[in-house]
Amino acid sequence: MEKEQSITEKIAHWLRTSVMLKLSMVTLLMLLLLIPKSMVESVIRERKHLSSQVVDEVNQLWSNEQQVMGPVISIPMDYRYKTEEGYTEFTHYWHVLPEDLVIDGEITPKELKRGIYELAVYTSNLKVSGSFQIPAPPSSEHLHAIRYDESIITLGISDLRGIQNEIEFGWNGEQLKVEPGSKFSKLAYSGLHIPLNLEQAQLTQQHKFSFQLDLQGSEQLSFIPIGASTSVKLHSSWTDPSFKGAFLPDTREVNEKGFEASWKVLQLNRNFPQAWRGEEQFDKIKASSFGVGLLFSMDDYQKSTRSSKYGAMTIALTFLIFFLVEVVNKIKIHPFQYALVGLALCLFYILQLAISEHLGFNLAYCISTLAIVGMIGSYALSIFKVKRIVILLSLALLAIYGFLFVTLQMADYALLMGAVGLCLILAATMYFTRNINWYAIKEDQDDE
Repeated sequence: MEKEQSITEKIAHWLRTSVMLKLSMVTLLMLLLLIPKSMVESVIRERKHLSSQVVDEVNQLWSNEQQVMGPVISIPMDYRYKTEEGYTEFTHYWHVLPEDLVIDGEITPKELKRGIYELAVYTSNLKVSGSFQIPAPPSSEHLHAIRYDESIITLGISDLRGIQNEIEFGWNGEQLKVEPGSKFSKLAYSGLHIPLNLEQAQLTQQHKFSFQLDLQGSEQLSFIPIGASTSVKLHSSWTDPSFKGAFLPDTREVNEKGFEASWKVLQLNRNFPQAWRGEEQFDKIKASSFGVGLLFSMDDYQKSTRSSKYGAMTIALTFLIFFLVEVVNKIKIHPFQYALVGLALCLFYILQLAISEHLGFNLAYCISTLAIVGMIGSYALSIFKVKRIVILLSLALLAIYGFLFVTLQMADYALLMGAVGLCLILAATMYFTRNINWYAIKEDQDDE
């Protein structure tokens, strides 16, 4: 019986004093804590999806992102050829683009809120002008007639609900009637059309046009460069624009008062001609759009998602600090105490998410950091009983969360910051543990 008790005591003593066993248990515990961490990430994804649904609902009520295309002149060309049964007739439309297109626009942004969610919408005032030069008709076999007097001008507007005022389309000094609907759905699925009577005697002259478009939309405004020379100039009080599409601005200025940007796109910069028959160029036209997005640079949910991805690193570094304190100061920390600290670290992300929905990410991050570090620091004081160690531990945790916060703010350099930071942390760990005799730790504990 005494022999069995002696073996049992030895096993129990080994379990209490084995450094490798403690390190293995801490590692296993850290891996188990990835389960609640993944649950937190699931909550973040759910809230982000709910936010997207709310944004879509508000967009449907206000109007969606807008894309402006046009004007384009479409001229019907009748063909006739003789067959054994008689004559067969059909019509192709000859689409002609303007020689120059000039757009000068002002965008007035608004931030709408629905509950705790917010999104960017805008109203825009676009002054559009330019000119057409009708080229010689393409030579074609079986061409019977060209109906210039039944031409159609198409204006593409992706969401017609955003039109705020009547459009007065000026053509060579006259006002033409604008009618709803697009006659060519593949050219412009949504838009307006204008009946145009081109007189034969005026075909060789330059035709000037102009109109004003008061348009509201959400998040993004884009244009299609249909002119042989397309010039677009936009200015707005929005301070965080995102320039998108096939072409970036030639000049841009962004400051605390807003932004101003201008584009100039030539016919040679795009992959479709100035005139063609049929529908073969429609897809190429849509692929050439460009514009500006009035988006938040990195919304709170995106930051929360990125923050949670560093959760494993935060847990590992915190456990490393506790383990080194335990080894260096010969203070016993039970695995259950490690588990409570790990759960507190996981709680940080759900607390930060909940607060950020009301106060914004940055303030929520600071509040959550102070709350969790204060909680862990108070708990550590009851474990270590030494204020100096607790103060150093709290400062180390603040440094970890501070490093993570800086990394999240520097989206373009996040990977570089993370890699350099981890290298420095590993180097510091090597430096402070360089004089520890890990074999002697087991011997000292056995002597105790």
